[in-house]
Amino acid sequence: MLKQYLQFKLSQKLSPQQIQLMKLIQLPTQAFEQRLKQELEENPALEGGKEANENDLDSDFDNSDDEYNDSETIDANEINVDEYLSDDEIPDYRTQANNYSSDDEDKTMPYAAGTSFTQHLVNQLNTYRLNDEERDIAEFLVGSVDESGYIRRELSDIMDDLAFTQNVYTTEKDIERVLKIVHQLDPAGVGARDLQECLSIQLHRKDKTADTELATNIIDNAFDKFTKKHYKKLLQKFDISEIQLKDAINEIEHLNPKPGGSYAGNNRIVEHVVPDFAIKIVDGELELTLNGRNAPELHVSREYNNMLKGYKDTKDKSKSQKDAVLFIKQKLDAAKWFIEAIRQRQQTLFVTMSAIMHYQKDYFLTGDERNLKPMILKDIADEISMDVSTVSRVANSKYVDTPYGTKLIKEFFSESMKNDQGEDVSTREIKKILETVIEEENKKKPLTDETLASILKEKGYPIARRTVAKYREQLDIPVARLRKKI
Repeated sequence: MLKQYLQFKLSQKLSPQQIQLMKLIQLPTQAFEQRLKQELEENPALEGGKEANENDLDSDFDNSDDEYNDSETIDANEINVDEYLSDDEIPDYRTQANNYSSDDEDKTMPYAAGTSFTQHLVNQLNTYRLNDEERDIAEFLVGSVDESGYIRRELSDIMDDLAFTQNVYTTEKDIERVLKIVHQLDPAGVGARDLQECLSIQLHRKDKTADTELATNIIDNAFDKFTKKHYKKLLQKFDISEIQLKDAINEIEHLNPKPGGSYAGNNRIVEHVVPDFAIKIVDGELELTLNGRNAPELHVSREYNNMLKGYKDTKDKSKSQKDAVLFIKQKLDAAKWFIEAIRQRQQTLFVTMSAIMHYQKDYFLTGDERNLKPMILKDIADEISMDVSTVSRVANSKYVDTPYGTKLIKEFFSESMKNDQGEDVSTREIKKILETVIEEENKKKPLTDETLASILKEKGYPIARRTVAKYREQLDIPVARLRKKI
């Protein structure tokens, strides 16, 4: 039996303008400048710098009584329509395929100049005498090296790929033989298949000394004991003193676990942190400023405004001229909207950061992380009557220059827990104390998580051992056994 139901569903959809505004808010200073430059290039109705008469910058987008609506006639002599409908002015959406979702971002990645890491390795292969097949295998192996300098694929898979993609039929034994040649390339350790092989390659290339020979022996024959810091077992296995073991470990610690990262010409992203805000202490009070690069001077082109005004009070009509009017109106509306969006972006950034600054006033005045108050996104969102997602966009991608260094804003947010006095304290404060306790511990006998929990309890922070373990992992601090030193 068929039944019919009537269901009402309330949903809220963001307009394209609102989505674009959210994206603008999310952009850090440098990415914002790129977006601004792109808009100025694409929209001739938008211009940089101040305009003599700012009254033309009307940000009202209600076109209901717009004096330049489509029904108006145009004087053909007022404007050269073809000039404004040239290929150079065709909107991007007419010439580009839309293969992106609405959430995709256009990111420009600046790369370090110079020869790529792969090309650097290929160039070195030219100094070796290889036959055609060996060269094909060697270049394929070099092409399989990741950004850390490792080949993380099984030789059997590489053998199959060589056959299918390069038409090179070989054996795992031959690939292994050519791989030994790749291991001779610089930087030392490149082409290794795991950390043990990477360290071993580097040690075998060092000058022979008692320390390097012992270090090589440890890596080649007792790697598992070394990684687990079973020092007593190493002392017994090699019949050596603590001093000898300490010197050998010192040799190992000076090796490079990521040889690919040491090459200056590698295609790694060059990140330059540009603070979006600055906080200064002036006469004992906090002063917040927005980076001036986030507040560009923009105005609508007077020339484009005059074009539309020239169409008024004319009697002649033509399809191409109507198209020209529509095109110019779209550009003007887009320019007005973009200027308004920039203004809203500036206001949102400043209001959000101002609320964070006042919420964490004690920290910004002292620089002591123990003065960071528990603060979640909702606290700031409620304070400034904005959505949590808006605060998140500001916090996750923006930096602030403080008297204590440049900080990522999201670092000021943390959950809370109660101390033994029943007061709310920041988990960030607890992590800082935990970090300090671990730094000051005796490295010969590192403190276990259970011991750390007891110490924190004595300091007034009653947290469980599993919570200590969670905070320690978040701080990227290994377990006690792995912190042990000779």
